[in-house]
Amino acid sequence: MSRKGIAVPVGAVAGLALLTACGYGTGGAGTPSPAAVQQQAQPSGQAEGNGQVELVAAEVGDLGEVLTDQNGRTLYRFANDSADLPASVCEADCATAWPPLLADGAVRVEGVDQNLVGKLTRSDGTEQVTVSGWPVYRYAKDTAPGQANGQGVGGTWAAVTPDGGEAGETAVRTTDIGGLGTVLTDQNGRTLYLFTEDGSKPPKATCDGDCAEKWPPLLAEGEVELSGVDPAIVGEVRRSDGTEQVTVGGWPVYRYAEDTVPGQAAGHGVGDVWYAVEPDGCKVSPDKKPTGRAAGEAGADGSGEYDSSNY
Repeated sequence: MSRKGIAVPVGAVAGLALLTACGYGTGGAGTPSPAAVQQQAQPSGQAEGNGQVELVAAEVGDLGEVLTDQNGRTLYRFANDSADLPASVCEADCATAWPPLLADGAVRVEGVDQNLVGKLTRSDGTEQVTVSGWPVYRYAKDTAPGQANGQGVGGTWAAVTPDGGEAGETAVRTTDIGGLGTVLTDQNGRTLYLFTEDGSKPPKATCDGDCAEKWPPLLAEGEVELSGVDPAIVGEVRRSDGTEQVTVGGWPVYRYAEDTVPGQAAGHGVGDVWYAVEPDGCKVSPDKKPTGRAAGEAGADGSGEYDSSNY
């Protein structure tokens, strides 16, 4: 991968050193209005009545998995907003073209981590839904479910992914998963895995066909954004179909189709050949098991035993 193909946020990898040996450790770790206040969205169990506002993760066109509302309308984020101190600067005519997603009460989620969902108070006193701090909007020119006419408008609008990121980017990030420690995830917060039947020296991807349906490869599409990962160990390998797959520490990395929301790691240990990946590109110890919301999901049949169907 050429250096220009990697986008690394300032300070994201400060202090990281290239690790050459794998152990079984826990791994490494415009101007917005200040008046907006972040609030925790209520659990979906407190939803009431009709008109329920929902955030739904869905495949939309060639954008991949993005967020839609309860009517299937694609949701967007605005680069001029702020997520650190959640605030919306889209008012008046802007809000007519880009209607904010408002919620009077609870926000129901499907395929989205409830902990990422919140609200901010807009200048008119209404409450706008946020994902990872980013206010979310619809686009007036999307007239039917499944449309994404707002993608890339003005270079500042992008469909929003289930973890609050921008659609169309490829990212390798880190997150902490109970029982596993710090592991790698993609731009949607999905856990990344390596396949021990692949190769790392040199990189080689062998999971194709039905295998790739169950274990979708992380493809390098445009710049690869890195956070918490040393860019020196990130690269690409050409797959049999000509696409470029992201590698970390030489290992091609994949997602697992049965991880349905961010934070799950049901693929770790499947068949004793699939493992979550530490930030240094090494596999998480086979002795470790995911706990919490990811527990009890290791393997398509619940057994974790390896056969061709568990590819």
